Amino acid sequence: MAGVWEKLNPYCYKISQTYRKGMRVPGIIYADDELIQMAEEDRALEQVINVAFLPGIVRASYAMPDIHWGYGFPIGGVAAMDVERGVISPGGVGYDISCGVRLLRTNLIAKDVLPMMGPLMHELSRNIPKGVGSRGKIKVSRREMEELMTKSVKWAIRKGYGWEEDAEFTEEGGCLQGADPSKVSSRAFQRGFDQPGTLGAGNHFLEAQEVVEVYDERLAEALGLYKGQLTVMIHSGSRGVGHQICTDYIKVMDRAVREFGIDLPDRQLGCAPITSQEGKDYYAAMACAANYALTNRHCLAHWVRQSFEYIFRKSAQSLGMGVVYDVSHNIAKFEEHEVNGRRMKLCVHRKGATRAFGPGHPDIPKVYRDIGQPVIIPGDMGTCSYVLVGTARAMTEAFGSTCHGAGRVMSRSKAKRQIRGDELKRELEEKGIVIVAGHIPLLAEEAPQAYKDVSKVVEICHGAGLSKKVVKLKPLGVLKG
Repeated sequence: MAGVWEKLNPYCYKISQTYRKGMRVPGIIYADDELIQMAEEDRALEQVINVAFLPGIVRASYAMPDIHWGYGFPIGGVAAMDVERGVISPGGVGYDISCGVRLLRTNLIAKDVLPMMGPLMHELSRNIPKGVGSRGKIKVSRREMEELMTKSVKWAIRKGYGWEEDAEFTEEGGCLQGADPSKVSSRAFQRGFDQPGTLGAGNHFLEAQEVVEVYDERLAEALGLYKGQLTVMIHSGSRGVGHQICTDYIKVMDRAVREFGIDLPDRQLGCAPITSQEGKDYYAAMACAANYALTNRHCLAHWVRQSFEYIFRKSAQSLGMGVVYDVSHNIAKFEEHEVNGRRMKLCVHRKGATRAFGPGHPDIPKVYRDIGQPVIIPGDMGTCSYVLVGTARAMTEAFGSTCHGAGRVMSRSKAKRQIRGDELKRELEEKGIVIVAGHIPLLAEEAPQAYKDVSKVVEICHGAGLSKKVVKLKPLGVLKG
């Protein structure tokens, strides 16, 4: 595929709509010369092209700089569909529906906490269930699960988990509308009864971090962040519930494609018209998984606060442990955007991409509305993470979207073949990072060398104007499944 793209500027490349017959829109990839080559070698550019075939797609098939090969859509893919003529696709959301990140601030100075980092991470490990198939402290009945799926964070707050104000600083106010538990299979319910408040495994983590760089003092102050501060980042999703819902509806979409005569270049792009019963059912089930994920991170934050209270012998309120923001990066949402000079209602798929609404958008919490939506970008456990804010340019160029993380360059199986978990743990601890893992050999899957350079990914999004850097965070303690 070498030479298929045109370099528009140092941060953006275009694959013409005329490149392949059947493309309805061009492909737009945010990258640099190195990352565009990596995306080609990974076959992810082929997926960008394939997504451009989907009925009702508007403006372009987008890819963020953390792009890599995924199921159907590339991870890092963004596609908006006209709700009247377009389709909705589980491959454009992914298996871990509403996987995302919550960031907690504290009023603690990181260097003062370093002597306590070992005990703190072990208390967090004791309090927070982690690992494949982990079971949580919260067990729900079928009726309670239905309420969780429709009320989300507000259900958890009513049950005594978290604070009232947490919902305000969660995407969608802590609850995605349109959820209908009757569209969720019994198997998905079974997988979720005992998993609220569990971290899971894979790339999910909990980190104690230090704010090591401030790029914009005004924006950082508005977010309650400052150099030297201790923060806590939680990265998790919808666990078995989301995975099962995706699995169930991929089968539904396989049938729908045949029924509606949709011609696809890849069957993994299975989809249905947004207005069809199949499309409506998938969205309703996906919203249930999204609300489960929001509740999951919310409850994890509750256990984090309890752990801090135990170690520091102070209340979470006195420790200043408010939520900076909670945002998903595997989701499809109905949003209004301007296209060719007119407002349109669209279904925006973001798979491994983060919403990044610019200043003034009504969906941003009032306290942040003047600066833009907070964007939380997790790195890998050996490097760093970032907080950014969305921009007006992101709204006009990429439907208010930016990257979601570093993006893999090495499969999990390859990482395990090349890297030993115990050696990696020792290397990270020599850097001063406390590692607590449920299964040491699996650490290799998430080794820093298995990922792109998150700083480069963030710099491209910053340079392209999709999001603006605010602070950089360095890991001090890492909890993994």
